[in-house]
Amino acid sequence: MMSEEEEQTSVNSKREGAVLILSMALILVLSALAVSTAAISRANAHIASDQRKVASALASAASGLEVNRYWLSRVMMPSSTPPCAYLSTIVHALQDDLASNNISDMTVSQTGFLSAAIPDSPAAQCFTGQILVNPANPSVLQVYSTAGAGRLARTIGVCFDIESYAHPIFTFSLATKGPLKFAGNPTLRAANAAREANLYVEGSNSPGAPALAGHADFDGDVMIAGPAAGVNVEFPIPDIERFRQYATGETIDSSSDLSSGMILTNATITAGTNPHFTGHVTIEGILFIESPNVVTFGRDVALAGLIVAAGDVDNPGTNRIDFCGNFSSGPYPDRADFDAIRGRKGSSILAPGFATSFGGHFSTLEGVVAVSGVRFSGNVNAVIRSTIINYCESPLIIEGNAVMNIDRHTRIKVPAGFDTHRVLTYNPSSYEEFAM
Repeated sequence: MMSEEEEQTSVNSKREGAVLILSMALILVLSALAVSTAAISRANAHIASDQRKVASALASAASGLEVNRYWLSRVMMPSSTPPCAYLSTIVHALQDDLASNNISDMTVSQTGFLSAAIPDSPAAQCFTGQILVNPANPSVLQVYSTAGAGRLARTIGVCFDIESYAHPIFTFSLATKGPLKFAGNPTLRAANAAREANLYVEGSNSPGAPALAGHADFDGDVMIAGPAAGVNVEFPIPDIERFRQYATGETIDSSSDLSSGMILTNATITAGTNPHFTGHVTIEGILFIESPNVVTFGRDVALAGLIVAAGDVDNPGTNRIDFCGNFSSGPYPDRADFDAIRGRKGSSILAPGFATSFGGHFSTLEGVVAVSGVRFSGNVNAVIRSTIINYCESPLIIEGNAVMNIDRHTRIKVPAGFDTHRVLTYNPSSYEEFAM
């Protein structure tokens, strides 16, 4: 039988053993937690590193996209470019633009592959890319920008619409290279917003002469822009010859009887005829006037289509079109024989190289009037739904108590004849991100 001292020693030994076991277990648990925590930390570090690399790759791709957007926004190609040549034309335009601006950090291959570095970026970001025309829709350019390395590379894809260029001149109601002369007390009214009646006056060809002469009443806060106001716009020349194919009707020459009223349907006035129409004239579709010519309409003219004149804007000579009676313009007739030309909308008189005058009652102008010299001298109380352009340095003259109501909220963005160039317009809704 154990003594009391021996029993106490045995109990203490058992307690010390239990404590030792618990301590060892606690050490194992803590060690496991430490190892686990270290593993989690390493994993988190790897994840954070990968996320940083992904973010860097995406940022580089986004930078590349902005670079691509800038250079692609500068591309302009002739509207006659066939869709099959869109890509090669865009590539050549980019290559020429980069070379002319001494850009050596970005290259474009003949197949549309792009490679560039951004030396001023924090990490000297690099990106590659590709441009290609959508095979299912040749009016869409697909653009891709890729950056990063290996499995962490990221690509951004966007689309650009290949569309007609809208010349800035069509944001104005009147635009003239020469001075604008108000003789009398004309009134210009904007139907919907003041900017509809904005004017562009390039200046005067006489030293010291004002670009804007006379007095006019402006109904609203009308802006008068021009080089003097720090605004410069191009005066685009319409493509007249594209309309000759539609002039398949009657030919007016020196043998034509013009003494009575007549309907001219897709007609042509041959060069040197100098016709004087003494009766009422209705023009349906195209009236194609060859140069040289002095065309006089002695009575009323109802234009249901488009008058085009193949003059030389740089050398107009004596070319003229005079409307002595009432004038009004409207859309093409609603007949099947005008279906081929019905899409040519937004213009009424395209006659660069021809001076034009309106001496009677002038009521409606549905489309652009683009001529070399303009004079309104009759009873003008007209609704203007587009732009009147004067290519000539002689004044654009508005005489008498003319009233022009400018209502251009339904104007055609690219009027007929002015579809001369194609540009690339970024479509933000097409933005996509890809993990490569």
